[in-house]
Amino acid sequence: MDLDAVRTFVAIVDAGRFQHAAAELSITQQAVSKRVAALERAVGARLFARTPRGAELTVDGRAFLPHARELLRAEARAFASVRPGHRALRVDVIGRGLAPAALLRDFHRARPEVELDVVTLFDADADADAAVDAIRSGTVDASFRAVTMTGRRPPDDIEVSRAFDEPVQLLTGPAHPLAAARTVTPADLVGHRIWMPGLVPGTEWAAYYDALAAAFGLTIESTGPDFGVEPLLDTIAGSSSLATFVGEQTRLVWPAGHDLRRIAVRNPTPVYPHSLVRHRDNRHPALAALRDHLHDGGGPGHSDDTETWTPAWA
Repeated sequence: MDLDAVRTFVAIVDAGRFQHAAAELSITQQAVSKRVAALERAVGARLFARTPRGAELTVDGRAFLPHARELLRAEARAFASVRPGHRALRVDVIGRGLAPAALLRDFHRARPEVELDVVTLFDADADADAAVDAIRSGTVDASFRAVTMTGRRPPDDIEVSRAFDEPVQLLTGPAHPLAAARTVTPADLVGHRIWMPGLVPGTEWAAYYDALAAAFGLTIESTGPDFGVEPLLDTIAGSSSLATFVGEQTRLVWPAGHDLRRIAVRNPTPVYPHSLVRHRDNRHPALAALRDHLHDGGGPGHSDDTETWTPAWA
């Protein structure tokens, strides 16, 4: 439906005469008549009756009027939804219990006036290329990823900026040999079985933990089906030989009887390199505010330990 014709119809109703509507719309009276004729052909009904008092609505015109006004309101909402600063900033995170989601919660607390739309478009099996495709298509404004483009640069239209480094912790049950330790070093973990089901080859998670295992001679096992977080915690809680890695900012809840231990890793501290991925031409003002928040240290702080480790690709 031609919205200019609908706008003209409403203008005639409000002005009472064709010539007054023409003046209001800054078009000729002939153009007003043509638009009304086209609209009447489109709806298949006569909308106005001309009388000495001006243009009066027919029965069909009165029935059409509230819908015509709603069409114009919908048009206004549609334009407002994409006007800079009027649309929520849409940011992809891999999981709502992981560090990027915590960062966005902190950003929202610091800038409550900024409207956010936090989504999880991809699971941990998707690589950074999927996020880049979504950013290019406009599905999201930005995504938090660990970008593992070893030996190649990001596309020219995509900006990748290091957002924050998240320390990795060891998670054990109470019967594990390291359960009483306040901190451990990567060397302390050599020979211990670290179980991480669900590490799919080709994902950023697998790339990170493969590099960590190779750097320090660790045994990281991904065997067995991945039934989710709760079964993993159940297994770790009851095992005297298995441990797992978790991010410092990862939100975990377990029954009190599990008595799980989160143990800091030091000398060096392995940190997971989260990056903010965005399109260089994206001018959403809230995106600039988020970047400022990150640059001002608004992300989760990493360890006070001066010695950290990240993969070479980071």
